[in-house]
Amino acid sequence: MRVSTSQLQEGCIVAKDIFSLTNKPVVSKKTVLTEEYIEILKAFLIKDLNVEPTLVSGEPFKPSEIIEEEESAEIIATESLTGHYLRTVQEYKKLFSNWQAGAPIDIAKVRNLILPLFERIVVLPGEIFQLRHYSSKEDYLYHHSVVVGLLSGLIGKKLHYDKGDYIQLTLAGLLSDCGMSKIDPKVLTKRSSLTSEEYADVKRHPLYSYKMLEKIPVLKESVKLAVFQHHERVDGSGYVLGVTGEKLHPFGKIVAVADIFHAMTSDRPYSRKQPLFIVLEQVIQDSFGKFDLQVVQALTSMVANMSIGTKVKLSSGLIGEIVFIETKSPTRPMIKLDDNNEFVKLDKNRDLHIEEIL
Repeated sequence: MRVSTSQLQEGCIVAKDIFSLTNKPVVSKKTVLTEEYIEILKAFLIKDLNVEPTLVSGEPFKPSEIIEEEESAEIIATESLTGHYLRTVQEYKKLFSNWQAGAPIDIAKVRNLILPLFERIVVLPGEIFQLRHYSSKEDYLYHHSVVVGLLSGLIGKKLHYDKGDYIQLTLAGLLSDCGMSKIDPKVLTKRSSLTSEEYADVKRHPLYSYKMLEKIPVLKESVKLAVFQHHERVDGSGYVLGVTGEKLHPFGKIVAVADIFHAMTSDRPYSRKQPLFIVLEQVIQDSFGKFDLQVVQALTSMVANMSIGTKVKLSSGLIGEIVFIETKSPTRPMIKLDDNNEFVKLDKNRDLHIEEIL
C-alpha cells in the first residue's frame, strides 16, 4: 500500500526501494522502519512510499488515508508472503504461551499454522533468506522456530526427500524449541549473561521438547529424534548426550544446520546478526567436523542458485549484482558494481565480503 510519510509508524516495512535524486536507495525495501528511519525520509523530503499492509509485529497497518486506493485494496485482498509470515510468528507465539501455561501440543493446530506458509515459501524459496530481517530481539524465539521449520523443510526438499518426509522436517524444525516453554520466562528474556545453572537448564531444552512430543502418536519417531538431537554435532561436541555422527538421525542433522544458520544471521537478545555469506562460510568450515557435509552442500546450493542477478551490498559499502558463482567458492561470487560496471571477484579479494542481500 502507498501511504503518506506523515502516517508512518515504527514497525512499518518498506515494500519498494526509496530513491531521492540518488542512484542508491535512501531506504531499501524490506527495511523495518524506526523513528530514525522515518526522520531520514522526512529529511530527504519523501512525501509518500510503498509499505507492507502488515507491521513487523504481525498486526495490520491501518493508516487513516491510503494513496491509490484501488491498487492498495488489491494488495490488501491478497496477503503478502511477508504478512503471512509475520502472522504465523504471532500465532506461534500464542501457542508457545499456551505451552508455558501447561497446555499440551495440538499437532493439528501446528500443522495448520506452518504448512500453508511452507507451501508458499516452496514457490518463492529465495524469500527464506529475507525473513531474518523481521526478527526482533524480543520475539526472536518465535521467529527462529518458524524459520527453522521452513528452512528444514526446504533443505529436505533440496535433498530429494519425498513430500511426506520434508513436511515432517518442517514440523520438526518448528517444534525443535518447544521445550523452551518449560524454562523460566525470566531466563528467556534475560539480556545479561546467564549463570552456569541457567545455561545448563537452557541446554536441556531439547530434552524438554522431546518429552512434550514423546506421546503424540501421529508424529513420526524421526521428528522426535530430530527435535532431541538438533544441538548434537557430528564430532560429538554438541548436547544433550554428545553423541557422534553415526548415531544421529538424518533429520536431526538437517534441523541442526537450519537452527545454527538462522541463529547466527539474526539479532538475538545476546548477540547481533552476522552477514549471511559470512555465516555460510563458517557453516561450510564446520561441515568438516560439526555438521553433515551433504546437508551443508544443500544449503549452500540453495543460496547459490537463488543469488544470480541478486543485488548485494559489499563490506566496502558498494552496491552490485551477483553475475557468476564459482562452485568451489559459492560464498565469494563475482560482482558487477553499479557505480562503474567493474567486476570484482570476491575469491580474489579476501578483504571484501557480501554484507547484505538487497
